[in-house]
Amino acid sequence: MSRILGIELRRSAALGTALTLLVVGVVLLFFAEGIGFATGWMQLAMTQRLYLAVLWPLALAAGAWQARREHRSNVAELFASTPRSVAQRTAPTLGAMAVAVVCGYLAMGLAGGLWIIGTAEYLPVSVFVVMAVGGLALIAAAWLGLAVGRLLPSPATAPAFGVAGMALLLLIPAATRPKGWLALVFSPIYEMNKPGAYSTVPGRVSVAQAIWLTALAVCAVLLFASSGWRIRVAALLPVVAGAALAITVMPHQNRFVLDAIDPVAQELVCAEDEPRVCVSRVHSGLLSEVAPRAREGLAILAKLPDAPTRVHEDTTTYFPDVYPRWNKDVVLLRIEAGPNGHLDNEAGVPAGVVSGAFTGPPGCENSASLAETLAAAHWLIGREPVADDSYDPADIAEAVQLWRDLRRLPAGEADARVRALRQAAVTCSVGDGLLSRSTR
Repeated sequence: MSRILGIELRRSAALGTALTLLVVGVVLLFFAEGIGFATGWMQLAMTQRLYLAVLWPLALAAGAWQARREHRSNVAELFASTPRSVAQRTAPTLGAMAVAVVCGYLAMGLAGGLWIIGTAEYLPVSVFVVMAVGGLALIAAAWLGLAVGRLLPSPATAPAFGVAGMALLLLIPAATRPKGWLALVFSPIYEMNKPGAYSTVPGRVSVAQAIWLTALAVCAVLLFASSGWRIRVAALLPVVAGAALAITVMPHQNRFVLDAIDPVAQELVCAEDEPRVCVSRVHSGLLSEVAPRAREGLAILAKLPDAPTRVHEDTTTYFPDVYPRWNKDVVLLRIEAGPNGHLDNEAGVPAGVVSGAFTGPPGCENSASLAETLAAAHWLIGREPVADDSYDPADIAEAVQLWRDLRRLPAGEADARVRALRQAAVTCSVGDGLLSRSTR
């Protein structure tokens, strides 16, 4: 059987299928919408799943194309007259297509992994589960293509089935509204476009998806190997049973499914030296880049009385609302990974730390305006605020004006106003307007 499988891998559409999935997958990963998986391994696995929107229809079409081989060669009747069972005749083809799509998918993941391997250190087990479900989805697609291609051996079957498969994936969310969790059962790509560093796929979701995809694959095998209408009708039973079981296993709370976050990814990992700088576990590979620049910011803040002495990454998530613990001795800093997996805007970290000291606790509604926060921070830094892509130009322009007004004040008065802004942030009292009232 292994020798036959080897021949099938070389002479069937398997090799071409694997190469097609690899090339298309790599192009999608790196060029479709920019590199969206630089944060870590889970984001890579979810990005791969998102691009099944293209890879899944390709696997369908490849299976349908491969199924026409006997029809094109006009040997179907000859093979049917041999003493070999249907299972013996079909198993090598099924195995070759399964190996092809899985290898293409894994090679795509390997290409993405090599890009972030130097900075992505947090590798939860759920990454392998998410990737395994993606591979299972491609196996089910290839086998379903084989089944349909055998039943409808037309040159138009492969392209038509591929287009239909893509349309099906795109229509599933709309067809299952408002129950978003139901779409997640039947679509391997739904809700895989989350940009958050802490996003994840819950284990029960993966189990439910695996049940459904396994049922679909079993149905495809029965259809591909069938020789009569009774088996073809019976092939629908696994689909019905699998769908029912998957719906039962899938969590029915939309927030649990669609807004799932990984609390372990949010846990803080700290540098050993003082002053203490901590980042989330998912960004632990960036700690060596963040720590020295964050300490530069703390050194500037030392000019304030009772200044903050630590920097923690701001692990706030808004869907659902989860805020980190806060106290006045800690500055919360937002950290972003750039497309290369390294710290984005490393030079701006000190200013971010200083600005963070003038921001109230997460959820505080009395925080000062962004312009006043930037003006006070840059007054301590000793340079004028500069334009940044992350800020609105109007906020920068206002911050520059406030900074210049502060510079025109006597040093003692400007210092008092900046301290008052810091105190307002600590107590979550009204801070907006402190600088503007003092300088105009």
